Order: sequence, then structure tokens, then C-alpha cells
Amino acid sequence: MRIAGAALNQIPFDWAHNIQNISAAITQAKAEGVELLCLPELCLTGYNCEDLFLSDWLPAAALAQLQKIRPLTEGICVVVGLPVRLAHRTYNTAAVLRDGQILGFAAKQFLANDGVHYETRFFVPWVAGETTTVEHAGESWPLGDLTFEHRGVRFGFEICEDAWRPDDVRPACRLVGKVDLIINPSASHFAMSKTDVRYKLVLNASRKFTCTYLYANLLGNEAGRTIYDGEILIARNGHLLKRNQLLSFKEVDMEWADVDFGQPLAMADTIVPLPEPDEYRELNQAMSLGLFDYLRKARSRGFVLSLSGGADSCFCAVGVAEMVRLGVEELGEEEFKRRSGAFDEAKAVTVQAGAGGAAVQQASDVNNAAAPENQKPATPNQQLVNHLLTCAYQGTVNSSDDTLNSARELADSIGARFFDWTIDDEVAGYVGKIEHALGRELTWQTDDLALQNIQARVRAPGIWLLANVQNCLLITTSNRSEASVGYCTMDGDTAGSISPIAGVDKDFVKKWLRWAEASLGYEALRHVNALQPTAELRPLADKQTDERDLMPYALLNRIERLAFYDRLAPAAVLAQLVAEEPSHDPEQLRAYVNRFYQLWSRNQWKRERYAPSFHLDDYNVDPRSWLRFPILSGGFGEELAGL
Repeated sequence: MRIAGAALNQIPFDWAHNIQNISAAITQAKAEGVELLCLPELCLTGYNCEDLFLSDWLPAAALAQLQKIRPLTEGICVVVGLPVRLAHRTYNTAAVLRDGQILGFAAKQFLANDGVHYETRFFVPWVAGETTTVEHAGESWPLGDLTFEHRGVRFGFEICEDAWRPDDVRPACRLVGKVDLIINPSASHFAMSKTDVRYKLVLNASRKFTCTYLYANLLGNEAGRTIYDGEILIARNGHLLKRNQLLSFKEVDMEWADVDFGQPLAMADTIVPLPEPDEYRELNQAMSLGLFDYLRKARSRGFVLSLSGGADSCFCAVGVAEMVRLGVEELGEEEFKRRSGAFDEAKAVTVQAGAGGAAVQQASDVNNAAAPENQKPATPNQQLVNHLLTCAYQGTVNSSDDTLNSARELADSIGARFFDWTIDDEVAGYVGKIEHALGRELTWQTDDLALQNIQARVRAPGIWLLANVQNCLLITTSNRSEASVGYCTMDGDTAGSISPIAGVDKDFVKKWLRWAEASLGYEALRHVNALQPTAELRPLADKQTDERDLMPYALLNRIERLAFYDRLAPAAVLAQLVAEEPSHDPEQLRAYVNRFYQLWSRNQWKRERYAPSFHLDDYNVDPRSWLRFPILSGGFGEELAGL
């Protein structure tokens, strides 16, 4: 039998779009002679419909929309994921359709409820061994723990999380001897190096349970934060039969394999490992696809970036350039432009800026704006970047020539539009108003943080205005390390529509930039790679650096991981650091741990207000995604006193 999986790039409850992709996948499968096709988990509605899964109308609408797919299945068996609601309970199911008929619905038995997943809020797990019926428009079909048969091949299901449970409880352990094929429609989020884990999971399952295993994942940035890599895996008895290229820019990515179920296949002695994951390349591909999908699904015209010349903003600028390079490389220039939606003037729409829109209305005139210096980008890709990315360097008396040169040369090298203006007059205006109101002078000795923050905050209105005028998304450049300790200015450097690197730590950002310079050929990154990260908000004579303000980033990241990924108490974190860092002064480590927890606790309100960010690592600190924490708390007072 020729079996296939298709990764689909869906949008929550966009019925026309989702069914169009489902139809395209079925059409491609038929053209390739596929007899059984697996589509991803909840692909009809989209996986990220959130609390709409608790409504009566969304599952009912999905069941009605499923009827439109029935005629497409003549001559082929197709698995389609959708929610089904019975007696005020919603179940995550996979419908099996063949020759225009619905054969039944397999229901998910284990729900993901950790990390970025909150499935137990929306769904009820199905009990193993039980079945019921679902009705629609006078027809009824079986639903529950079911197996099916197609052309003599028996098959059953694991739906995503089902496969991640121990081997002695997962559905596969009860399917041994009953089926030839296990099908797994999934919505498994991207994280660096995760594909290696998933690969072993599928191949080991096919070996342990003596079966063929067909796995198909969602693809792309479906709803804003979570990215799916679109992985398709087909394995038999521990042998890999098919694996696709991950993180495709396609709407539909299908792969098939021929399996002779009538002929035995010797069990693999061992699982052949994948090459060592290249996390720099993985993140590059994931962020590029995430930006591309965000751009087109938000119906935006491009991006605007306050390019400071520092590590984070340079990372974001290169991210847009890589989005163009990788997208054009796979789709071709014309299809990239068509799919992006940003090059069709007839479809231009206004981006809703939310609070930023209100801020823009108060913006004062921007002074000393220089015209873009790269009016005629040389290459086709630079021309596309020029259309999609506008950068502005907003300097003050505390800004250095180093960062200005870094920003200008990078923008010029990738083709971005580049402006250079100063904000000293605006800063002086606000400072003067407050000095007049308080009747005293503001000084660095008495008002250090306030004088730093006003500079970052004054940069927001002008860059928001530039974004709004061009109907573009404003990129904000915060990273995970800054988010952890609140090293940012609310309504300043945190202002924006999308924060693509907020899930990545600063140490990784610096390493990635060096990799991008050496491996991707972004020679202009040599400037930022030679600089110490700095906010440039204090007088230049102070020689401000991030790590002097905070602590070494490598240590900050280690404390963060021990505290919130490993979930250790402060005393255990300190003990672990002392054991790992024998060359460090224990008292200094104690001070760093103390400082981290204090800054973490007082800055949760900032993390609650960050722009949407991508989940790229195995964890993040976004309270709307991976890590929830109270805004008001005891702040680890007793625990830190015990150190």
C-alpha cells in the first residue's frame, strides 16, 4: 500500500483556508497514487483555537465542515483531525473518511498539559476500550477507541501526546497483534533539537510494537507564538522509510512510501541515529518561517525595526533577511511575493496597533531624519528586503559611533531601508517638564534609572508612527535573558507587534550572530560581534555594559534554567552553581542568585505585557505560553534570607 503524511499550514477556524489545504493535500496524494493519507491533528479547525474548543458552536461547525471533505475522498482513505463535542465535553479526534463516507472517529486518550500545552483545559481524555456514537444531519458514526481496515490493512491510532506516554500505557501497547499500521496525526511544537527526540520516538515505536508507523505534524506559525516543523515520518520495524525536509514554506508538504504489508521485514537491530542537530540552522529556519507566516496571516505590509546596532536588533534584522532568502530559495521570487501578501497594493490593510496606536497619536515630530542611503539594492533578495524591512537608528548623546556604524552597514548589506535620527530634543523636553514640575534638577546621581528609561521610552512613538504609516509590524527586540530580570523599558524597547527572539537567551543570541557572520556570510555583523552588549543609556564615559549591570549572561541563563526549567528552590540553585563553578567566588554566586530572584519576582508584570514571541527553545518565560508566575508574590523573601 502507498501511504502518505501531509503537513499543513493552517489558521485557527479559517474554514476556507484550511479546507483548501486539505483539498490540495488529497489532490496531491491521488496524483501520486496514495491509498491512505494522514493529515495533522485538529487540522480542520486549527490546533490553537483555545477556549473556542469549549463552545458548542465550533465543534458543531467543524463537523458540518467535515461534510465538505467527504466528496474529495473518492478512491482514497483520508485521516482528518477535528474536535467533537458530546454532552458538553470536547474530544480531540481523528476522523477516517473513504469513498465519500465517514468510517468513524478515533479519540485522543492522553492530553498534553505541560510546557506550551494546556489541552486539559479544552478537551476530555478518552477512556481506553470505550466507544460511543456521534450524530449529524441524521447520520451516526462510531467514536472512541477504534481500529479500522483499508484494503486488507488494519490500522489504529495514537494522537500526538498518546505516543509520548510510557510504552506500557500508551495506546500502541494495546494495538500489538491487532493492527499492521499505527497512524499518528500530531500538532507537536518546534523546539531546537526536538526532531531528534521525535525521530527516536517513532522508530522505536515501530520496532517495539512490530508495526509500520505513520506520523504527520502541523506546519508553520499557525496562530502567533507556536511554530510547527511539519515533520513527516514513516517507519517500519525500526527502519526509516521516509522523512521530509522540516520547516517548509509550502502550504502543503506531502511525503509517501510504499509498504508491502504482505511481506515480513526483519527487525532493525538498532535505530540508526540522525546527524547531530545544528541548532543555529534549526533556529534560523524556524524564525524565518515564523516571521513569514506572521507577516502574511496578520495581513501586514512588512516590518519596522528600531535598529540600535546591538546584538538583539541585528539578530532581528538578519532574521528578516533570512526569511526572504529561505522563502525565495524554496518558493521562487514570484510565489514568495504572492504568498506574503505584502506586495499587492490592492490588498493593503491597516495593522491594528492597539496601545501602540494610541502612543503614536502623541508622537512629536522626528528630528534630523536622514534619507535612506541604500535606494537601489543590488540583488533581487535585497530588493525584496528593501520592500519588507525599514530600520531606524535613534541616537542620543549617549550613543556611540560603533553602534551607528554597525546598524548602518548591516542595513545596507541586507538591502533594508535605513533612517538615522536623534531623539535628544524629545528627551530634553520630557526631562525639562518633570524638572519644572518637581522644582529640582534630575541628575545621574539621584535619578539614574529614570533618566535611562526616558531615552528608551521616547524612542517608541516615532518608530510606532513609522510602522503605522507603512501598515507594518513593529519588531521588538527583547531576548529571554532580559525578560527574566526585567532589563527593559516598558513602552520603550519592549514596544512592538512581535518579539521574535524573546524565547532565546542572550548568550545564544551572541553565539548565533557569530555563526551567521561565518556560516551565512553576513560580514557586516563583524561590528556587533566585536562589541560588548550595552544599552547605551548612561553617559559614554560610564562605559555601561549589560553584564556589569546584571551578571555574566552565561550564569544568568544557568540560574534561570535551574530555577524554572528544573524547578529548584533558591538554595538548591546556589548549591548546584557552587558545585558547577568551583573557580567562582561562592559569595559572588550567592549575590547573583539573590539578584536574579529579586529581579525576576518584581518584573513579572513586564513579562505579562511583552509582545507575542516565538517558542524556539525547550522552554521560555512567556506567561501566555510556557511559564506562569504571579504578578504579586512574596518574592522568595524567606528563601533568599535562608541563603
